[in-house]
Amino acid sequence: MDAASGDDAAVIRLSDDRALVLTTDFFTPIVDDPFAFGQIAATNALSDVYAMGGRPLYCLSLVGWPREKLSLDILGEVIKGASETVRKAGALIVGGHSIDDPEPKFGLVAVGEVDPRTMTTNAAAAPSDLLVLTKPLGTGIITTALKKERADEAAIAAAIRSMTALNDGAALAAREAGVRAATDVTGFGLLGHLKSMMVASGASAEIRAAAVPLLPDVRELASQGFIPGGTARNLDSVAATTTFDDAVDRVGRLILADAQTSGGLLLCVRPEAKDRLLEALKKRGTLAAAVVGAVTEGEPGRIRVRAD
Repeated sequence: MDAASGDDAAVIRLSDDRALVLTTDFFTPIVDDPFAFGQIAATNALSDVYAMGGRPLYCLSLVGWPREKLSLDILGEVIKGASETVRKAGALIVGGHSIDDPEPKFGLVAVGEVDPRTMTTNAAAAPSDLLVLTKPLGTGIITTALKKERADEAAIAAAIRSMTALNDGAALAAREAGVRAATDVTGFGLLGHLKSMMVASGASAEIRAAAVPLLPDVRELASQGFIPGGTARNLDSVAATTTFDDAVDRVGRLILADAQTSGGLLLCVRPEAKDRLLEALKKRGTLAAAVVGAVTEGEPGRIRVRAD
């Protein structure tokens, strides 16, 4: 792989038809339930393997834990949640490392495999490709409201369901439809990851804001000011290369830049394969299968956001 492309994971070719996929991710708790936190952390770490079109094989756990402040029984629940998710993905946690840390942290090193002839990459998008998103946006906004005890239970449940949903079905559907360009939508938000994909692919893109699926209450919570610091920074980082219709207000712009945890895949599909991809995504039960825009010719990395 070309390191300059900023792809989602490292890929090391072993033979003509086999390559290793290597990635890692870890973070501090974003929900109160330790079991759910483990599930979310594991799902998030595995996502980069799926973004490359691969399947996970083995994982190592990464733990920072304030053992004098938080019971190791709580850590046990985190590890149980992660282990359940990894098993669901058909992989195994085979070891790891822990340190004493003032703030709890958990994540995984994930190793997978992929056929390099069919893997997906963020540098393979082409003009006229359609952009398809496989999960709704808004986890950053909802978890920020959760920290302030202002998020509705239904919104919290929807966010956790999204963050614990593996991207395995989306990756399989993409392979069935011949998709060659993909990325997962995580900390840099939809606009940030789309910009990186367009820079790597030498293309521009257009997003239809009204077509982007959202989790429950996201617009209302964002309107009330529950905006993660990372989300505001994301929007600032794409300001010079993104043009918004006047009808897309500040809240709408922030939602498109919302820093996601364990978000969905953003897939680029040829127009003639769109229906095949959408049918495959629905068959695999992904949380969304939304055509949210298209790849266009133009300055690499430039994005136009339409209201409709």
